[in-house]
Amino acid sequence: MNELLLTSKEEKMLIEIMYMAADNTITKRCIIVTSMHENYITANCFPRKQKRTFKLENILAVAKPRERKVANYA
Repeated sequence: MNELLLTSKEEKMLIEIMYMAADNTITKRCIIVTSMHENYITANCFPRKQKRTFKLENILAVAKPRERKVANYA
C-alpha cells in the first residue's frame, strides 16, 4: 500500500483509495498524494475538489484506477 502512495506522490499519479471516515462510512476517492507523514497523508481529492488529510489507519485499500472500456457500436 505504501509503495503505491509513494508512487502517487513522486509521479503525481492518480490513485483510488477506499477510506473509512470518522463516522464509519466507507467512500471511494480518487486522489494524488502531495505529502506523506508517519500516520497520515495529504492529497488532492478529486471528488471533493480540495486538499484533504487521510489517516493511514483508515485507508482500507489502494489501487490504480481501472481504465473504462468503451464499447464500439459500429
